Parts: sequence; structure tokens; C-alpha cells
Amino acid sequence: MSSPSLALVPASRAAADHQEPAQYLTFTLGAEMFAIGILHIKEIIEYGTLTAVPMMPGFVRGVINLRGAVVPVIDLASRFGGRPSEPTRKTCIVIVELRLPGGDTRVLGAVVDAVSAVLEIGRADIEPAPSFGTRIRTDFIAGMAKVGGRFVILLDVDRVLSMDEMASLAGAGVSQDAAHEERA
Repeated sequence: MSSPSLALVPASRAAADHQEPAQYLTFTLGAEMFAIGILHIKEIIEYGTLTAVPMMPGFVRGVINLRGAVVPVIDLASRFGGRPSEPTRKTCIVIVELRLPGGDTRVLGAVVDAVSAVLEIGRADIEPAPSFGTRIRTDFIAGMAKVGGRFVILLDVDRVLSMDEMASLAGAGVSQDAAHEERA
């Protein structure tokens, strides 16, 4: 896939210190504003053609070829239990790098409605995740930040994009399909 991309320079490691503000990439899904820590972001690419993969959970849109690497693409709106995103000219794929236990990394794409900005958010401006009142699972939320009079949901990408959970959901889908075929 050949598409223009916006490469992001990771924030300094000092930003990981709890005293320093951290940088976050903010983006929208529907009317909600979300953010992911910039240290997880590899790049942002234009939404393009995806190759569907059979027997995957509904929130897995497919895969893309990113400079020779096969990268799975997740529809975040669908992952959060909503309807799948309808691509527009502002729709992007945020390429996220997850650090797995043992030092390995995994690269995934996340479909978002629009990328907003990279913001510095101080630790003092971040509240704990609410125990209720959100449309997404509370274990997906790392915190809530108030930015410009608006709440921004800070995502825990390790949970939202957990390969173990997605694999178990894909396996459950395969089992359900096999059971349905057996009954037919």
C-alpha cells in the first residue's frame, strides 16, 4: 500500500517520568475525543484499501501492507462495541507499536475518524478512569484528562489492542462458526 504518512517523533524518555507532562496523540471517534501516549505511535497513514481476513472478530477490518510488513488493522469504534466506522476523507490509520512481555514488539493499525493533535498533558490534569458512565470498557481507559474544557479519554493501548484477547475472540468466532455448521 502506498499512501502518504505523517511520521511522529517519539517524546523523550524523560516524559515517562511521573513529574513531567507526557505527550499524547488525540483523535476522534464519533463525538468522543481519545488519546494514546505518543511513545506507542509509529506513524499515521491515510485510510486506504484493506485486505479482509476471514474468521476474524468484526472489529478486525483486515490487513495492510506497510513497507513489506503485514499489519492487522482494528476498527476502534467497533472494538468499543459501537458500529463500524464509515471511512471519510479524514479517516486515518494510526500505526501503533505495542511492547510485549519479554521485549518483543507488535505493530497494529487502528482506524480513527480523524487525528486532532499531539498534546502535552500533565499528570495533575489526569483523573482516574471512571467506574461507570462510559460507552467503552473501563479497563480500556488509562485515565481522563481535561483539555480545553473537554474530557479526553486516555486509552490503555496494551488492553485495547491486546493480542491475547483478540486471539481468544477470533478463536471463539471460529468455534461458533464450526458449531453452526455442525447444526446445519
